[in-house]
Amino acid sequence: MVKRSKRLEKGIKSLKKEIEEHFGKLDKDIIEENEILARYHIKEIDKSFISVLEHKINLVGGNSGDIELIKRYKNRLEEYKKKLGMEQ
Repeated sequence: MVKRSKRLEKGIKSLKKEIEEHFGKLDKDIIEENEILARYHIKEIDKSFISVLEHKINLVGGNSGDIELIKRYKNRLEEYKKKLGMEQ
């Protein structure tokens, strides 16, 4: 079980890095007014990365810091959606 939790923790760290990279790309796309790519990055972050991150954190028995981080990611994503008029 120790190997599995270490792998999951490593995966969580990698996902956090990947999400931050995509947020950086999203910022760049918004500055360059490339709405199509910006929407792609929003969907990618929302549907792929955040949901997988939540799942892995739940498997590890995530701490409150990780749960708060996910909430911040989701809030940040909602702000970008508002900027692009993608509100649901």
